[in-house]
Amino acid sequence: MIPEAFLARMSTLPGLDFSAFYKALEKPPVRALRVNPVKTDEKTLLPLLPFATEPLTFLPGAFLAGADKVGALPAHHAGMFYMQDPSAISAVAAVPLKAGIRAIDLCAAPGGKTTQIAAAIGESGVLVANEYVPARCRILQGNVERLGLSNTVVTNLDTGALADFYGSYFDFVAADAPCSGEGMFRKYEVAPEEWSPENVALCAARQKEILENAARLTRPGGTLLYSTCTFSVEENEANVDAFLTGHPDFHLIPAAPAVAAVTADGIAFPGCRHGAELPLCRRFYPHLCPGEGQFLALFRREETAGGDRPQKSAGKGGQKEGAAPLTPAETHTVSALIGEFCENLPPRQPVFLRGMVCLSPGIALPPRGVFAAGVTLGELTHGRLVPHHHFYSAFGRRFLRRLELKDGDERVLRYLAGEELDCPELASANGFAAVLYENAPTGGGKAVNGRLKNHYPKGLRRTGG
Repeated sequence: MIPEAFLARMSTLPGLDFSAFYKALEKPPVRALRVNPVKTDEKTLLPLLPFATEPLTFLPGAFLAGADKVGALPAHHAGMFYMQDPSAISAVAAVPLKAGIRAIDLCAAPGGKTTQIAAAIGESGVLVANEYVPARCRILQGNVERLGLSNTVVTNLDTGALADFYGSYFDFVAADAPCSGEGMFRKYEVAPEEWSPENVALCAARQKEILENAARLTRPGGTLLYSTCTFSVEENEANVDAFLTGHPDFHLIPAAPAVAAVTADGIAFPGCRHGAELPLCRRFYPHLCPGEGQFLALFRREETAGGDRPQKSAGKGGQKEGAAPLTPAETHTVSALIGEFCENLPPRQPVFLRGMVCLSPGIALPPRGVFAAGVTLGELTHGRLVPHHHFYSAFGRRFLRRLELKDGDERVLRYLAGEELDCPELASANGFAAVLYENAPTGGGKAVNGRLKNHYPKGLRRTGG
């Protein structure tokens, strides 16, 4: 049940059609999917889906989708799409991201905004995706692997530690801060139970700290996205107003027109110091556009601002083992082994991380708290490199041996269930092979005399019908 105190607060919110808003809360939540351009396109994906879709107006490749349970679909296993709330999609859609930039997502799990950013900046870009809670970091990494991202480093650190290490390094910083979750009341039954005015105040204080660290990470001329999935002024415009007061080298900029068209202006609340700018913030309401709730503010840092220098140290949180570069001899060995089954990998730095060889994008790695360094290639043991699932998912199209399966091939479901397969296509090509579903790298195995030994991870395997 939605708290009466929350409704009372919302009924006095300036500019809100409370009646329409309240009626929207009585309707079921909606979901959307984003096509993952790293793996596929909408022309290929949509015919594979057993449910209808409707395009979202503010982002090409994003669609309303009525289905709740999609995890068993081959297209989901193959990382061809990501299910996400439409309002959450709008936050990154508001930013004109360019290929090749350096980006960081400070509160990244479960990975919706991370995977959206990573796809937008492309293989030539680099993204640090950070999550402070280790269990949520594992979920984040799972989605990075499933969607085949090769440009993403996953970290498990306090945002202050990241700011200490990197300084003002990033072209784009996303701070989707933990909040009181008022925009999730329709979506999660527990959300109304956890809400209270006291929690709103606690969240607002925590968000201020995250915003401070986000500012330290933004290069002069760079862009900072601050977002929440809540409606409270305290967590939204009040934090933005205080941030602008404390950081005169930042100013608000407009969101993309397509996002502005489906959202409401930010609120210039009584006593604010930046009332002329605050309407540039955007409020996503469920009665204005299908979705739940989101607030976003886009800042630009002045080009002439002095950047914060990195301290090259990592503080609280995270895995203790750091990444270590390979020696020239080890690099030569790994390159030779990879060349036996894969070609044309991007020119990146191979590193060891907790016993695994990883292909890290071009960015310095903190001495601790690195959960995943780019693409995990595999374990180097006894002169062999056994490919990791992430290797297949990210670079499957570059494997010399590929088992390319079409929708309707009975081997698709058998592969996802972990079974060994007949693969006469590879009868004369023994060795590690990638498995593709409708040209989307899905996993891999080892071809031996026309049979494929299945390497699809046990924890991901499909069960049931």
